[in-house]
Amino acid sequence: MGWYDTFRNTKINYALFNIGLGLAPLIYLYVKSITRSSFRLRIKDFLHFLPLILFVLYRIGIYTYDALQPDFVFVQNGELKLLVDEVFVLPMMSYFGYAQMLLYLAFTFQMFIQYRTKLQAYFSNTYDLELNWIRNFLLLYTFLFCYDITQSIVQNFFVDLHYTQMWWLVFCSGLTILYVAIKGYFTDTSKLNQLKFDFIPEQVASETQESTLSKTISEQEIEIVKTLMMKEKPYLNPELNLVELAKLAEMSRGQLSGIINSGFGKNFNDFVNLYRIEAFKDKVGDAAHEKLSLLGIAYECGFNSKATFNRVFKKLTNSSPTEYLKAAI
Repeated sequence: MGWYDTFRNTKINYALFNIGLGLAPLIYLYVKSITRSSFRLRIKDFLHFLPLILFVLYRIGIYTYDALQPDFVFVQNGELKLLVDEVFVLPMMSYFGYAQMLLYLAFTFQMFIQYRTKLQAYFSNTYDLELNWIRNFLLLYTFLFCYDITQSIVQNFFVDLHYTQMWWLVFCSGLTILYVAIKGYFTDTSKLNQLKFDFIPEQVASETQESTLSKTISEQEIEIVKTLMMKEKPYLNPELNLVELAKLAEMSRGQLSGIINSGFGKNFNDFVNLYRIEAFKDKVGDAAHEKLSLLGIAYECGFNSKATFNRVFKKLTNSSPTEYLKAAI
């Protein structure tokens, strides 16, 4: 933008660095702070920023050395900046920055996938807690990361790009960060703060493993849960979660989770929603749909949103509510 022509002795090059050195750990810690209710920023978390801190100290060091050399005031870059930083350090830091961003994006995606898996084991209605905006942000930023790598390859090996051509990456990155900032600010995560994901849910038994795993779960335990669901009908509560159901069953979260996963072969979310769908079918069979809409019946059966109801119904019955109603009639 004419900066170097206007300010011919500018020392701005000493302050420029790859923003990914700081942004990569920031993205990871931000997602971690939202998806883990027990997260608290501790001193050891600042170790994620160690490469950035060391690089800043290094830059301060070479600037101090160059500033002490004669005629430094008349040039843009001093001796160390030209002979060491430009030739060796900057190319090395460029490769390191890409590797660091790739590593942190992989860790962040893994953490987010684990969070979504735990949702299915703790909550019966997950739509408002799935944090799809974080998924969208991670996908967008991954695309921009790949675009940045492609742009750098073109710039370094094929064509010298003008700043107006490279500006779009910065612009789109800014919009992406604003998107996640606004969505994060207006998202209510209070429900997540009420639960501590302090144990890893057991994997749902496959058909070949179910008979073996169920041997560790007594028939009495399975019957207790069945009786509770049939008599108390806790699934009608749209806010039902694993903690509340465990209290009603007078069991620990781990014990109840094991019974549902191994004894019934389902995760908590599917287990509860199957009862809701059966209640929905019963009401439709009783001609309740003549007085209420399908969504109204779904709300009465414990669902809390149209999106959740349609998705769960399709998943567990292989048909949409409308298709089921037509077939039932």
